[in-house]
Amino acid sequence: MLEVRNVSKHYDTPAGPVHVISDVTLSIPRGSALAVMGPSGSGKSTLLYILGALEPPSSGTVTVDAQNPYLLAEQAQAAFRNGKIGFVFQDHCLLPQCSVLENVMVPTLVAPPGDYRSRARDLLDRVGLSHRLHHLPGELSGGEKQRVAIARALIRDPLLLLCDEPTGNLDRDSAGVVASLLLELHRDRGSVLIVVTHSLELATRMPAVWQLAGGRLQRIEVPHTPHT
Repeated sequence: MLEVRNVSKHYDTPAGPVHVISDVTLSIPRGSALAVMGPSGSGKSTLLYILGALEPPSSGTVTVDAQNPYLLAEQAQAAFRNGKIGFVFQDHCLLPQCSVLENVMVPTLVAPPGDYRSRARDLLDRVGLSHRLHHLPGELSGGEKQRVAIARALIRDPLLLLCDEPTGNLDRDSAGVVASLLLELHRDRGSVLIVVTHSLELATRMPAVWQLAGGRLQRIEVPHTPHT
C-alpha cells in the first residue's frame, strides 16, 4: 500500500547541503503498524511529511495506493492528501472557535458529498467523547483534545494514518489511552499506521519499530508490550 524507493532529502544552506534522509526504501502492506524512533534532529518528522505528501523528497519516489502524489498538480495533490492520508500531530491543531464536532468535520469541507456528521458522531463516540460534541477545545483536557484530533484524522477513512509524537504532550495515563485508541481504530480499518515517537513505551506497543539515525532507516528489535 505504501512504497518508498530510494528516498533522500537534503536542504541547501550557505554552508552547503545538509543531508537529512539518505536512500530510504520501504514496502509496507495495508494493515501494518510501525513506530519510527531516533534522536532529535534525525529527520523523523521530515520523513513523515514526505510520506504524507507534505514535503517532496530531493530524490526517490513515494507511492500511496499505487499513486505518486508528487506527480499530481497542486490542487489534485491536496485532494489526494485529504482523502487518503490522516494526520495526528503532537499539537492537536484544533480550531479554538469551533466545537468538537465541527473540528472533526473540518476535512470534509472539501470532500465529496456524504453523511459526515453521522460519521463524526460515531467516531467521537468511539473515542469516548460523545458527551463533548458541542464543547470548545479550550474546555477539554490535553488527552481529550488529542482524541478529537484522532477522530478528525479518521473522518475520511484514510488508507494511511501518520502520527508525529501523538503522546508527546500528554501525561502517562492520557498517553496510554491515546495509544490504545490509535491501535484499536487502526486495526478496525486495516489502514497503515506510522507513529514517529521519542517514547519507548509507545514504540513497544507497535508490531514493528524502525530507527532513523545518520539519515538511514533500519528495523530494530525491542521488547513489545501487548496491545490492550
